[in-house]
Amino acid sequence: MQSLQQKASDWSGVDQNDAFAIDETNLFEKLGLQAFINLSTNFYNRVYEDEEEWFRSIFSNSTKEDAIRNQYEFFVQRMGGPPLFSQRRGHPALIGRHRPFPVTHKAAERWLQHMQQALDSVTDIDEDSKIKMMNFFRHTAFFLVAGDELKNQNRGVACKHAANKPAAE
Repeated sequence: MQSLQQKASDWSGVDQNDAFAIDETNLFEKLGLQAFINLSTNFYNRVYEDEEEWFRSIFSNSTKEDAIRNQYEFFVQRMGGPPLFSQRRGHPALIGRHRPFPVTHKAAERWLQHMQQALDSVTDIDEDSKIKMMNFFRHTAFFLVAGDELKNQNRGVACKHAANKPAAE
């Protein structure tokens, strides 16, 4: 059975070493807080203006401001900065936090399209950092897809103790 990381690499086309190249440089120290705020703001402006209702609806339970803050705080923490996200929200637990949402291949590709456009439009992130970040984002997006598929496989599967009992009438 493939691990979630292996599935993420297969589906994203990004090798784990390339996905985690973000750990070779402290991108927070290199880029600064404002670059992450700008990226997340640009990204969520695109998401909340997306022409596809099915995609916008994934984000309908949070305000754009909250989504921006959650994302940039996670990025800062994951890319070498202070643990802003964990201090405010607890462990990132990406699969668990994304569990309520339909994290499909189609949704991941749409998310990545917006992130690529956001990265392309921000001027305070150098090209090498953009490549490293996009590899991480692409791999992570499909890691979440793999986690979502695992969740869906387990949905409706009774625990081993209930498996042999007849259904209640």
